[in-house]
Amino acid sequence: MNVLVLILIVIALLVITANVRVVPQAAQYVIESLGKYKTTWDAGIHVKIPVVQKIAKKITLKEQVMDSPPQPVITKDNVTMQIDTVVYFRIFDARLYTYGVVNPINALENLTATTLRNIVGELELDGTLTSRDTINSKMTSILDEATDKWGIKVTRVELKNIIPPAEIQNAMEKQMKAERDRRETLLQAEGHKAAAITRAEGDKQAMILAAEGERDARIARAEGEAKAIYLSKKAEADGLIALREAGVDAAVLELKKYEALVNMSNGTASKLIIPTDAVSAVTNNAIFTETTGLGETVKPGKKKQPEKKPDPCCD
Repeated sequence: MNVLVLILIVIALLVITANVRVVPQAAQYVIESLGKYKTTWDAGIHVKIPVVQKIAKKITLKEQVMDSPPQPVITKDNVTMQIDTVVYFRIFDARLYTYGVVNPINALENLTATTLRNIVGELELDGTLTSRDTINSKMTSILDEATDKWGIKVTRVELKNIIPPAEIQNAMEKQMKAERDRRETLLQAEGHKAAAITRAEGDKQAMILAAEGERDARIARAEGEAKAIYLSKKAEADGLIALREAGVDAAVLELKKYEALVNMSNGTASKLIIPTDAVSAVTNNAIFTETTGLGETVKPGKKKQPEKKPDPCCD
């Protein structure tokens, strides 16, 4: 009897051990009881009732990536090109994911392809090539809303490649080359323009500096001449003041006046206007010289004989 009980205990332990399940982190197990949904196991240790319960599906809650193959898409202006997408999603409800749709990944792929065709069909070629962000955001919103009933949360959609037809690619390359050539020509023209402006500015500055230099030189010369005249006149005035302070008589002053008149008469086409008092002084001086004999160049008593000219007849 004791042996039978021991055997039953061992069998029970073996059965229990065989039905113990450990659910890992970031995973869920969907449990069915007699073919009907029973519960969802989260991470941890669980014991399954043998024969009655079974694990219908093991779900991972990690974010997953679905890389769709290139899909032929026709734009609004009837250009067919190949576009492949990358969809990032995660499962937030294991029960809906298990019973919502058959083969959820395949359903998501087909939904992605049809949504992409609908969005790109409303755009032209240029708009498709330049509106990646718009297409990504629209697809994310539409797919996320449509997959909520499948227990799927679409977090992000990216257009991986956009491949237009070969003739469109050739035309785009020619257009890009023409644009680059245009920019190069424009840059060269701007460079020549800037160089011409710089040269003109340089010539202008050089002329301005030359004019300023000539002006400064003239000012310096004029200032020098004015200072020289001022110093000369100041010296003459100082000389007269010194003569007055030395007590010279009127005769000496009259002599100075004559010297000044002689200096003024130097040169051609000189006309002198002598005041009456100067003429009277000269006359008085002449009378004084004749009376006293002072100032004569010939000694008294000796008159200068006129030079005898040779007679061409007799000599």
